Amino acid sequence: MAEFFTMLFDTNTPLGWFIVKTLIILAYVAVLLISLAFLLLADRKIWAAVQMRKGPNVVGAFGLLQSFADFLKFVFKEAVIPAGVDKPIYALAPVLTLLMAFITWAVIPVAPGWVITDLNLGVLYILAISSLGVYGVILGGWASNSKYAFLGAMRSTAQMISYEVTIGLVLITVLLLSGSLNLTVIVEAQTGGFWHWNGFALSPITLIMFPMMIVFFISALAETNRPPFDLPEAESELVAGYQVEYSSTFYLLFMIGEYLNIVMMCALITLLFLGGWHAPFDFAPFTWLPPVLWFAIKVCCVFFMFSMVKAIVPRYRYDQLMRLGWKIFLPMTLIAVALVGAWVTFVINGA
Repeated sequence: MAEFFTMLFDTNTPLGWFIVKTLIILAYVAVLLISLAFLLLADRKIWAAVQMRKGPNVVGAFGLLQSFADFLKFVFKEAVIPAGVDKPIYALAPVLTLLMAFITWAVIPVAPGWVITDLNLGVLYILAISSLGVYGVILGGWASNSKYAFLGAMRSTAQMISYEVTIGLVLITVLLLSGSLNLTVIVEAQTGGFWHWNGFALSPITLIMFPMMIVFFISALAETNRPPFDLPEAESELVAGYQVEYSSTFYLLFMIGEYLNIVMMCALITLLFLGGWHAPFDFAPFTWLPPVLWFAIKVCCVFFMFSMVKAIVPRYRYDQLMRLGWKIFLPMTLIAVALVGAWVTFVINGA
């Protein structure tokens, strides 16, 4: 029996490799979904605290089971499909959104060696998959056979594409400093304490990289339709944008995909600017904590900032949103790429 299990999980064989990778993927999915439930609860609690309310506090101790109750409610509700929709595409859109959100995590390292696929082109992979995620929004709005959903999809798509340009240019500045597209290599280049992190390095380049971290954070808010940039689905003025005709499990899939993208952006900020899984100080007792715990702490801190922005910053108008992306962030990031390129060429490589 022992020999059978050894053969079954032998990664040198095709079957063993497939089984081990499948188990790793399932573990990632389970951890992500459970973490998402508590992060969603934290988002609601933070928002309530800013507004001097209690937030969810009935289901389970301190309301800890509220997200699971909401999940079960969405799963067991009747799925109402409006007349006239393109049913295959209508059903495909939320599944595509969720799938793109999940497979992006395949290249996100959470600790040394803790990654599903350690691609040398990991950053390029993330950009490619996040671009494909736009199709879920477009298809959802178009297949709903509603002008309101379609207009919401167009607004959301324009917003996501606009800020993908800024995110891509900010990524180039990090890639120039690390000299690699591999996320693990980018994190290892920030070893040695917070003064080596890309966002806080004790170097003149920090005058560029710290603002780029802020630009990336703001662009991530717009990319994931978070307040104050939730214009396609502004609950107080509109009717939820591209997913207005969705209900029950279909709507749940859209929301899980959206929150997965939010947490993925928090993870990217952690990896690119905050040293990934490295402790802020390279000595005990900070090094006693496992690397994956430091990674989780930093992701939660960035998520806290996402929640605080949602609670305290008023919503932008759509023209202000586009002006910010194209007339302010785009020139800023282009200049930053040129300056970082000059720094790497003449200071780092020329030294």
